[in-house]
Amino acid sequence: MSSTTPTTTTGGTDAVAPDDPLMPTYPPRPVTFVRGEGSRLFDTEGRAYLDCLSGLAVTSLGHAHPAVAEAVATQAQTLLHVSNLFGNEIGPEVARTLDRLIGDGSPAGGRVFFCNSGAEANECAIKLARRFGGPGRHVVVSAYGSFHGRTLATLHATGQPSKHEVFQPLPEGFRHVAWHDLDALAAALDPTVAAVLLEPIQGEGGVLPASAEYLRGVRELCDERGVLLMVDEVQTGLGRTGRWFGFQHAGVVPDVVSMAKALGNGVPVGACWARAEIAAAFSPGDHATTYGGQPLAMAAARAVLDVMQSEDVPARAARAGARFTEGLRALDGVAEVRGAGLLLGVELAGGDAPAVAAELLARGLVVNAVTPTALRLAPSLLITDDEVDAAVGLLAEVLR
Repeated sequence: MSSTTPTTTTGGTDAVAPDDPLMPTYPPRPVTFVRGEGSRLFDTEGRAYLDCLSGLAVTSLGHAHPAVAEAVATQAQTLLHVSNLFGNEIGPEVARTLDRLIGDGSPAGGRVFFCNSGAEANECAIKLARRFGGPGRHVVVSAYGSFHGRTLATLHATGQPSKHEVFQPLPEGFRHVAWHDLDALAAALDPTVAAVLLEPIQGEGGVLPASAEYLRGVRELCDERGVLLMVDEVQTGLGRTGRWFGFQHAGVVPDVVSMAKALGNGVPVGACWARAEIAAAFSPGDHATTYGGQPLAMAAARAVLDVMQSEDVPARAARAGARFTEGLRALDGVAEVRGAGLLLGVELAGGDAPAVAAELLARGLVVNAVTPTALRLAPSLLITDDEVDAAVGLLAEVLR
């Protein structure tokens, strides 16, 4: 190693094995998984784990769901990809379904841009806000503690300054305000602001829910100032909170909604929905994607949405989440349980969340430490009562 090799404090590789062929963007992996089935994962030694993280809220129907697997296999033998210069039969169908779910059962009157990830969905939202706002009205306001992606623009939208410093200068046009503070937001909405971008529950920020009153207040402020309300539902969307989308708990109607994670159940797919009159700000050539909306991803998304509707996953998430919450709150060592449905933050009473998560993994339960003192649980929306009870039991053992 030369004397000019960066250290870990500036993004170096000291903690990574010298023969690791992957870039050091993650810490060393403690386990390698090779197979999954439902809420179970299996490692290279054949050991089973109860998955209560779902690949960070992605495999919401569990691993290797047969309907999704069959749809992907069939589509792979039919038509994998065509350019967006041409149409495919599945994309418009998926877009109409998403529009109806955003309308909670009735068409919401919007249009959809398909992409590959949540960051890309938020990039689309940010560009759309600038296009709609026009010259001189380009600023996007988001909250401290938020997470909106890792591209340069979505990183700056993310309200975590510690993640910004090594990548400065970041794109201009982003402003942050205190989470859950309407006065702070009102003060930030000057004539340069095009949109407000918020999560209904701050996932990476520690699973911190927005109250219905706060979201309604944000909607009112946006209406008063002529500003778009953009809701990041990448982690909360598609049934996880006990409604199809987190904003529906507050009864508000956003102007733009981004989503991803659960939409493909592991197949990379994201989407940005916007009200039709706002979507019309885009013209051909303003935004594009090579892979977004391709037949393979759309076949997966269609199968996922079909299963989600037939299983009524919002209701299942609400029931399982209530069972989880009741069990967790009864445990010694648990100070608080936050969240909604099956996106839960477990605040430990003086506990070391990374150490607890590591011990749970050793005992066969997958969660993650979302803050130094809190665990995040985001299991499959099809998790069974027995699996919920088993997860609570394992956490009780570790906390004891």
